[in-house]
Amino acid sequence: MLFKSIAIEWTGDRLKLLDQRKIPLEETWVECKDHFDVAKAIKDMIVRGAPAIGVSAAFGYVLGFLNALRFSKNELLDHMKKVRDILASSRPTAVNLFWALDRMEKKLNESLENKAEDAFKILESEALKIANEDLEMNKQIGRNGLSLFKNMDSVTLLTHCNAGALATSGYGTALGVIRALKESGKKVKVFVDETRPYLQGARLTAWELVKSSIESILICDNMAGWVMKQGWIDAVIVGADRIAANGDVANKIGTYSLAVLAKKHDIPFYVAAPYSTIDLSTCDGLKIPIEERNHEEVTHIMGIRIAPEKIKVYNPAFDVTDNNLITAIITERGVVTPPYSKKLKELFEG
Repeated sequence: MLFKSIAIEWTGDRLKLLDQRKIPLEETWVECKDHFDVAKAIKDMIVRGAPAIGVSAAFGYVLGFLNALRFSKNELLDHMKKVRDILASSRPTAVNLFWALDRMEKKLNESLENKAEDAFKILESEALKIANEDLEMNKQIGRNGLSLFKNMDSVTLLTHCNAGALATSGYGTALGVIRALKESGKKVKVFVDETRPYLQGARLTAWELVKSSIESILICDNMAGWVMKQGWIDAVIVGADRIAANGDVANKIGTYSLAVLAKKHDIPFYVAAPYSTIDLSTCDGLKIPIEERNHEEVTHIMGIRIAPEKIKVYNPAFDVTDNNLITAIITERGVVTPPYSKKLKELFEG
């Protein structure tokens, strides 16, 4: 195998993904043989989390090329456009998906004069680079996040959804900061929102934290405000699926509510994400497309119906947190504070 993390494995001609729908009850791997399999795995949330989606899409692009080695140049270009479109349509909100596909398409165009087998190796190398870079980015995000807690020996955090090793190529973004805090010798406690309707907090973040021996307490989403009111939370830290040029942040549904509650209780609200999540072409959060998912995610839990038949359902997968609710954005290139429009642009120019 050429790359393996807690949730993603690349063997050279197959992409294997830990089926995150079944955690914590089962640890089952799904094998993807072509780009169709990868797109379905992304859409069905076998793999999820913006960075992990980007990494998986990159390997999906490689599989798309692998299955077209004998095509003529024109046939290949037409085929790879379709590969990109299929992968890009899998989930609309996470910008890392499009960022990774842009990188892969650029590398394809640079390698067209090579033999097909050599071009495959070039594309595979680029996908591996994306995966390994993401891992190093996460670790740097963790190190950069330490500066926000440097005067604290003990830290109690609240997090939402899953922005850990499962959502990335390893280590994590929001959970990366949490891991770095523990590794630095600080006493760390984490309150984990269950994150309805898909329960990424209860199923995935709780699973990761228990495996990492980090003290954690699971709460229902609607308990967060009360926990804050008790004075138990030092900071809220979450990941992101897309950050607009003005610092508005799209993240798992329920994030906006937490940010409003944090503001009410004068608690710092931090977003941890790689710079690839920043989309300077999207001016503000109103322009970010919000995916609406299958209504059965709300009416059912683990396949069991909990709501009456014929009830209408609204199931947005994400919401947008206004930049004025965000204390800082932690990236591998540094910690960004307001004014975001100016400083996010400087982050890219630097």
